[in-house]
Amino acid sequence: MHLRYSYRIYPTAGQRALLARTFGCARVVYNDALAARKEARKGGQPYPKSADLQKVVITAAKKTAERAWLASVGVDPLIQSLRDLDTAYRNFFDSVSGKRAGRPVGLPRFKSKRDTRQSLRFTRNGFRIRSNGKLNLARIGDVRVKWSRALPADPSSVTVVLDPSGRYSASFVVDVEPGHLPEVDAEVGIDLGLTTYAVLSDGTVIDNPRFLRKAEKKLKAAQRELSRKAKGSKNRAKARIKVAKAHAKVADTRMDWLHKQTTRIIRETQAVYLEDLNVCGLARGRLAKSVHDAGWSTFRRLLEEKAARYGRTIGIVHRAYPSSQLCSECGHRDGPKPLAVREWACGACGVLHDRDLNAARNILAAGQADRLNAPGGPASPGVAIPRQARPVERGTHLGDQRTTGARAAGAGGIPIH
Repeated sequence: MHLRYSYRIYPTAGQRALLARTFGCARVVYNDALAARKEARKGGQPYPKSADLQKVVITAAKKTAERAWLASVGVDPLIQSLRDLDTAYRNFFDSVSGKRAGRPVGLPRFKSKRDTRQSLRFTRNGFRIRSNGKLNLARIGDVRVKWSRALPADPSSVTVVLDPSGRYSASFVVDVEPGHLPEVDAEVGIDLGLTTYAVLSDGTVIDNPRFLRKAEKKLKAAQRELSRKAKGSKNRAKARIKVAKAHAKVADTRMDWLHKQTTRIIRETQAVYLEDLNVCGLARGRLAKSVHDAGWSTFRRLLEEKAARYGRTIGIVHRAYPSSQLCSECGHRDGPKPLAVREWACGACGVLHDRDLNAARNILAAGQADRLNAPGGPASPGVAIPRQARPVERGTHLGDQRTTGARAAGAGGIPIH
């Protein structure tokens, strides 16, 4: 399976200037190719292939006075920008034809130099890891990397990302073998909420940290300072970065917390069952800020990814299942209740229920029943890895994707587990 490993990098002032120039060249190549395809469609001409576009917007463009500066950067990121355009078109066509699940995907749009997030991708021919641990990028040089953990294998590509807060990171794509954890007998159902983040069917309660709510005072002050700066001024640019750093700190803290919680759940339980919440619908209501702050979709995604990687099972209960209305002891349906009701007694058996704990137990029972009765289901858990690295990021050619399962040698200077 192909996974990502991201690390902070610290380019020098000269390297930042070279990266900025490469960002701009890749953006221009992308926009030129997109414009060529739009013109071809408007004129009723055949759909231009990537090989033909590469000759026009890269090879031939370098020989013109208007695009001669394309020769000052490495060609690998320019070619990868064309592959990104192919992926964008493919996602659009798959969405229109119904092959792609989820929200509808629109046609590719032109990129702007004012975008606060920029990225470049280098394949095997465009980067290498030095013996001293530095990352060598074509036409950029050796960049210092903060290796927070070891790479499990040689990477097939690396994406250099500049985020809105001005931080640079390198995202490596590596091919690793799944490592299943020892089997355990525990299975849990999870009821997600806002008062308490999650209640497990075994009685475990996870409090809601409310990272955004706690940081609102600092965020408001930074945003107020930004609003007072003149548009287009250097002081406004500095204030914008300050706001972006404040938001990045909240996002990073939330992601770190979600990783720790999901890892603990996956290690301690063999099967996890969740309710299919309508997060998009809830995020449009009066609780929108709290719903976004909770990050339920990310919580579910991390659980699914780690379960598939480590041999656990994830079950999703349909959102129409009345988990808060059923008695987990006798199964009597007691009807809907307002959110203010946190405890209720069953009208049939008289058992006093905690609303969230009762819902978690019902989700567990429903998930187990669905798993046992599912026809044609997988024979073993972990049959797929959601949100893997895209095929376009795994190598330059199809032959670059190893199919033997053999581990690669260690990246120079970086220890391998």
